[in-house]
Amino acid sequence: MEPQIDAIETRVLGCLIEKELATPEYYPLSLNALVNACNQKSNRDPVVELSETEVSRALASLGRKQYAIVSGEGGRVQKYRHFLVEKFDLGRPALAILCELMVRGPQTPGELRTRAGRMSEFPELGAVGAVLQQLETESPPMVVCLPRQPGRKEPRYAQLFSGMPADEPSTVRFPGGEFPDAGSPAADSESRVSRLEAEVAALREETAALRAEVAELTRLVL
Repeated sequence: MEPQIDAIETRVLGCLIEKELATPEYYPLSLNALVNACNQKSNRDPVVELSETEVSRALASLGRKQYAIVSGEGGRVQKYRHFLVEKFDLGRPALAILCELMVRGPQTPGELRTRAGRMSEFPELGAVGAVLQQLETESPPMVVCLPRQPGRKEPRYAQLFSGMPADEPSTVRFPGGEFPDAGSPAADSESRVSRLEAEVAALREETAALRAEVAELTRLVL
């Protein structure tokens, strides 16, 4: 993608997309709410502690690159939204996939289906593959298929807004040093845990958004 964005800008942009799709009633986001979203400890990899100054700088840079803008909605508190729909004409499924790749890094189609399902419906794994293919064949491409890891049946995909991943996380092994095959009890258990984690993360996000809005309203009243 051109122009490229750095890691903090990627986190900010991913959070703007996520909140629009997952909790639209609290979108666009104030600076305070966006900082809270970036620093969530659920559904984030890596977990970070960004300051308001860092997020403000990222927003300014994203604005210059036409990826995010100040919302035109009225109100005393300035709010922000992403600009990807207008800039690239992306649909909800594509936004959901890009969001997950921005806030959690490279993932397999199976992982993306589980995690992005809270933001857009993917009735089958092939639906995720179709969206990835669409994003991969954009000009310039928005995602890339990474080399398959040893012992893994599914390849992983990464977003290209921030360029190719600089380094890859260490391989995660299961008890006994073996990787579970797709359809095995271990794989099924992992899939169920991932779905539960996604549901819990969504609930935590809604709670965090509510708390941020209440804090903002309390600050204005006082």
